[in-house]
Amino acid sequence: MRIEQLLQTTRGLQGPEREELLKNIERVKWFLWHGNVFRADETLNRLLEDIADVRENQRKAGLPTSVVFKKLAKAVDEFAAYVDNNTGAIVNYGKRYRCGERISTGSVESAVNQMIARRFVKKQQMHWTPRGAHLLLQVRTQVLNDELRASFERWYPRFDAQAQEPLAA
Repeated sequence: MRIEQLLQTTRGLQGPEREELLKNIERVKWFLWHGNVFRADETLNRLLEDIADVRENQRKAGLPTSVVFKKLAKAVDEFAAYVDNNTGAIVNYGKRYRCGERISTGSVESAVNQMIARRFVKKQQMHWTPRGAHLLLQVRTQVLNDELRASFERWYPRFDAQAQEPLAA
């Protein structure tokens, strides 16, 4: 979503540098999709330099500095910081796609939003604490990933043995 916002802001620019900026933002998107954080970071830094150069050229030409360029520079800088802070969590979606693994978390996000919206509505009689919601989301995620049984077996070593015992009639 952040890259789409950068693209939208860049599309609002006028001038010859617009296409080059759009191309570089698309490159950042491609690098991040393929898990190449190093190249994405390089491209973002180059993008910041290009924006600074355009703003400096505007200043030297006696033109008023563009508000859109200022907004874009701030957004790119914040996005670069975001990428740096989340380097370890950036997934190589291209590799996952080629391996046939799930790349979308839409169903999980929908379930999370549904549960949170339901419980945090002010007119409900019972509200959840943020900790309680977090714990529920952990359980829900394990259910969706078919990992809950393994967790129970790890916590309670006799869990599987109890499940296999025949019930008395």
